[in-house]
Amino acid sequence: MKHHRRECLRRAAGLALGAGAAWLASSTATHVVAADDPEPLPIVDTHQHLWDLTKLRLPWLNGRAALNRNFVMKDYLEATAGLNVVKAVYMEVDTAPEDKLAEAEYILEICRRGDTPTCAAVIGGRPGEPGFRDYIIRFKGNPFIKGVRQVLFAWKEGSAFFLDKTFVDSIRLLGELGMSFDLCVPPAALADAVKLVDLCPRTRFVLDHCGNADVKQFFPASSYASAEDAQEARRYVERWRRDIAEMAQRSHVICKISGIVASVPQRWTPDDLAPIIDHCLDSFGPDRVVFGGDWPVCTRGATLRQWVEALRHVIRRRSREDQRKLLAENAIRFYGLT
Repeated sequence: MKHHRRECLRRAAGLALGAGAAWLASSTATHVVAADDPEPLPIVDTHQHLWDLTKLRLPWLNGRAALNRNFVMKDYLEATAGLNVVKAVYMEVDTAPEDKLAEAEYILEICRRGDTPTCAAVIGGRPGEPGFRDYIIRFKGNPFIKGVRQVLFAWKEGSAFFLDKTFVDSIRLLGELGMSFDLCVPPAALADAVKLVDLCPRTRFVLDHCGNADVKQFFPASSYASAEDAQEARRYVERWRRDIAEMAQRSHVICKISGIVASVPQRWTPDDLAPIIDHCLDSFGPDRVVFGGDWPVCTRGATLRQWVEALRHVIRRRSREDQRKLLAENAIRFYGLT
């Protein structure tokens, strides 16, 4: 059934693309902006990945041939050319545990140089594990280190992982140090993540990738191979919408509009992303949302240019002020960028 569902989704997406095919094709070559936007607004990219495999080990790249090579600053500058990216916040890349410190030193060197958009970093760490306190305290007061992330896709429903005392204490420590914690969790874990947020009221949180919503789950019911598949997708969407709205009630959480293009089918349009983006923007409000490129991981579904242009298309009817906040101003304030 799952195979038939994927095939049906692929065919339906291709049929639905229509005029969007021209949009997507043109966006690979030119910078498409709205007619009333002759000058694209400045962007602060809060989710920039870089990795040099001669310096860092990334076990998760095994079997991912397209990403299993160096992606360094030169490549990023080429990917962002013409997009008006004025600042970037590096995001940890899930290195081997023993390479966490090397990763921090790698990005700090880039930040200190001051000759690239990268001016701050969210580094990797293992909250709750022995040695985390000593590891993170060494960065206390560092003007470039803004927070910590640990990818938590190993979470299992019914587990008490987020409520473990040592883990909670580590997240509280980040708040004491003035650092944030990025929540990178599967959608099913959002309700448990809310509990963690409630236990750490003095720590600021960033919800990555719109709660990791899967774009394909938001396709029309007619896209699915069976009524059962359509119903399953509807339950997925309803739960995600509910949990996003609940998370948004916590004022010390912001939402990162990022990552979702990594889950698009081969053929897609900006309107396929709109239900996810709009719900996050409406739930968190204009002052608690930031943009993230998620390059080069985003290239699983789109170039960084295509992602930026798709987002601009989705938000084109929102006020100029709200667009400025999303694309740059909120990030500058949240991370204290200069």
